[in-house]
Order: sequence, then structure tokens, then C-alpha cells
Amino acid sequence: MSSPEPPVERGGHFLRLVEKTMLVLRAFTPDRPELTSAEVARASGLDRAGARRILLTLTDLGYVRHDGRLFALTPRVLEFGYAHLSGRSLPQIAEPHLRRLTEELREMSSVGVLEGDEIRYVAQVESPKLLSVAIPVGTRLPAHATSMGKVLLAGLPPEHLATRLRTMRLDRLTSRTITTPQELLADLAEVRRRGYVISDNELEEGLRGVAAPIRDRTGQVLAAVNVSLDAHSAPPSTVREVIVPRVLATASRIEADLRMTRPGQ
Repeated sequence: MSSPEPPVERGGHFLRLVEKTMLVLRAFTPDRPELTSAEVARASGLDRAGARRILLTLTDLGYVRHDGRLFALTPRVLEFGYAHLSGRSLPQIAEPHLRRLTEELREMSSVGVLEGDEIRYVAQVESPKLLSVAIPVGTRLPAHATSMGKVLLAGLPPEHLATRLRTMRLDRLTSRTITTPQELLADLAEVRRRGYVISDNELEEGLRGVAAPIRDRTGQVLAAVNVSLDAHSAPPSTVREVIVPRVLATASRIEADLRMTRPGQ
């Protein structure tokens, strides 16, 4: 955590409010990306009320986000040259958004990428529930039987998907697993139309996955975000009306951060 700078010689032009604002911004570090107003006050050496007013002003301006308790910098601070945000990897960018999603739904959330005919988990936040799904980072699963896999396959250019399906093994893992290229193509067309996936009992009996694509600034699908839960934990209407919108919103927030932190894409 940063500490206030030592006193420096100041001219008559010096604005204390600007100094306070910079102290508030510098309270955030790569190790402490999310802070309460009290923590910001301690780190900046300001009183809590003053620090909070600055934080809320920066939130209104789009440089800070606030979830009701914690504050965090947004990628817009890159306008000021905050290099510690600009080089972050996809897992680093996604992790705070996954944490928020898991807090909202109390279910495990993940980000995965397509590698060959499999998906690989690159980021994950575990559910706070004692009995819940747990899939470690680095785990690989067959793309055709997973919600993230379907999102990622649906995002491939048609010619690439056709080539892949000619050699892809479509093993049956449960009675619900799609095992023919024709069925999978039809399912992926529906995924593209809807913009998300709800996969029930296709990878494992009793397991449901809800996933949405994460796109780069050109619109290409580069990853997927999902929530994994017990297939019997919520009725289909709750999945569609509560879980799907929050997964889509999480994907949008990750995309917004990627656009700001990877301006060359």
C-alpha cells in the first residue's frame, strides 16, 4: 500500500485538491486493486470523508468503479499512463469480474480458452458453498460437451469449424452429450443466434454450465466466461432470467477492460 509523499516546495499556484486526488489514485496498487474508502483514506493520509468524496467524484467521471463497498480503478486511468494496468493478462483482467459474479450468484465462475478440441480453464473463482463444483485452473475438458466449449466453437469462422469437425472426437460422456457433427453444427448455430449457452448434463450428470463469449475489439471470440452449478439448484426460468444476464454482463465488462488494456487489438 502506498503512503503520502514527503512535503515538496509548492508555488502559489498549488492546488491541494489535485494533490489529494492523486494520493487517492495512488492508493490502488496491483496487490491491492480493490479498497474500501477507509482503506483509501489510510493509504493516502486523508480523512475518510474527504477520500470518499474524491472516490465518488472519480466514479462519476468513470475513473473508478464502486460496487457499494469496494472501489477499484477502471481502465480509463490509462489516459494518465497507469502502466500497471496496461500489461495485464486475460486471467488478471477477468479475475475481479469473476469474483463479483461469484459473489452475486454464489456459484463457481471461470474463463476458458479453446486449445485444439478442448477448452482450458485459465481463471476461476470458487463458490463459497461447502458443496459445490470445483474445476481447477489448467483443467482441460472436451469442447463439444461444455458450455464454454460450445461458445468458443460457435465463434470460429465457418471454414475453420468445418475443418475441425472433420477430425474432432465427439465422445459420449452422458446420455445428453451431442455426438454427431450434424447435431453439433445445428446446436452451434443456435448458440450464435442466442449469444450464450445453457448446457445441462452434457459433460457430467447433474452439472449445468452457462457461458457467454468474450470478444476482442474486432468482434472475434477469444475466450468464454461461465458459471458452473448443480443442474437442480435452480429452475430453468431462474437460469434464463437471473444467471444468463449476469454472465452476459460479466463478459461485457471483461471485454471493456480488454479494449482499454490492449489497444493494439
